[in-house]
Amino acid sequence: MNPTSDNPSDIFKERLRTAREELRKLSQAELARETGLPPSSVAHFEAGTRKPSFDNLRKLANALNVTTDYLLGRSEDPAGAAEADPIYRDVHKLTDKNRKMAADFMRFLAQQDEKERGEDE
Repeated sequence: MNPTSDNPSDIFKERLRTAREELRKLSQAELARETGLPPSSVAHFEAGTRKPSFDNLRKLANALNVTTDYLLGRSEDPAGAAEADPIYRDVHKLTDKNRKMAADFMRFLAQQDEKERGEDE
């Protein structure tokens, strides 16, 4: 999955195709359907004749289960840190209020673990 060029446009088109074919095993038409983009747009992105907008880049990354950083060549890890630790996978979907509640609960659990470790010693 290593890009053969340092040109950002080449890296993007190669990684898009690799993620589609090897990671998700999708056709261009299937990827287009999952993203809501025209199949011709996916073909143009992979050919390097067009560049996606930011919104379309996010749609592509989401449909392929990779990060935008991976598609852009900024990361070698297709899944990113969120997949490395599944606890963070859906954090971006939370409202600010619920994100704060989740952080508070994580702190509470960490304190509980500290207490339990202290009792075990």
